[in-house]
Amino acid sequence: MTVAADMGPATVETIVAESFQEWSRAISASFVPLLAQGPRNSTFHGTMRARVLGQISVVEITAGPHTVLRTPELIAKSTGRFFKLSIQLSGSGRLVQDDREAVLRPGDLSIYDTSRPYQLTFDDDFRTLVLMFPHVLLDLPAEAMGHVTALRIPGDEGLGELISPFLVKLADNLDALSGTNGLRLVHNALDLVTTLFNGELDQLIETGRDPHLLLLGRIHDYIEANLGDPGLSPGTIAAAHYISTRHLHDLFQEIGTTVAASIRQRRLERCRRDLRDPVLAERPVTAIAARWGFTDAAHFSRIFRAAFGNSPTGYRNSH
Repeated sequence: MTVAADMGPATVETIVAESFQEWSRAISASFVPLLAQGPRNSTFHGTMRARVLGQISVVEITAGPHTVLRTPELIAKSTGRFFKLSIQLSGSGRLVQDDREAVLRPGDLSIYDTSRPYQLTFDDDFRTLVLMFPHVLLDLPAEAMGHVTALRIPGDEGLGELISPFLVKLADNLDALSGTNGLRLVHNALDLVTTLFNGELDQLIETGRDPHLLLLGRIHDYIEANLGDPGLSPGTIAAAHYISTRHLHDLFQEIGTTVAASIRQRRLERCRRDLRDPVLAERPVTAIAARWGFTDAAHFSRIFRAAFGNSPTGYRNSH
């Protein structure tokens, strides 16, 4: 197996596997632990070109036929929870998760969750782009996303027709994704992905398939629209949706978090993104904190350090 990297501030790592055993080890090391099935006794060739920007991995894969599985046993040994967005660039692939199956052709997109079992099968040579990122970076409830995993999003119609070309360009220009501007580009990509799957969730809601999802979607949109309001609280959220605070807390308990933790995490992520943004380099840290609802500078500094291991100023200077 050959590994090479450029010398930029955020490097492109190229991995070339000449055997399936090498490939099996490489994909587990680059993503999450996976069980690979393929032509162990015949010639196999696979290449990965990967760039890591912040918490987001952008990986272009070119390889021959094989299958990868994320099994319950492998999930039990893992700690992180990630989404993986797949954009088919050439060839075809078949994704199975949550009792759904998506057959992906060039330009098509689909998303899957590493915290639940899935299977990816490629019957012929293929090329694909994968964006892997923690759940918290996608501004949609993880429970709601469980309704749209392994759905084929066509790259030639609707929102997919607008968003797919941008993501394809990322694969074609992986070497150019460097530094702060590269980080902004991949976050822009995640914003587009959020828009794409929010549209898919809206369609599910409109068909009346899940009233529970409708309520969660409305609550999510309300929180996003009011993140900068210091008065945002379980009480104001519950009142805006004509439900009790107890019902609201129960909804968030079902998706494995609390209202306060969800608000705090979203605000911290917005602050972190702003602190990395060169356009905002001259804006005081306190102004960025206040923009996202943190009015107590000392409190903000403490919880930022607890979340990210550095002070807001130290984090900004390190990027």
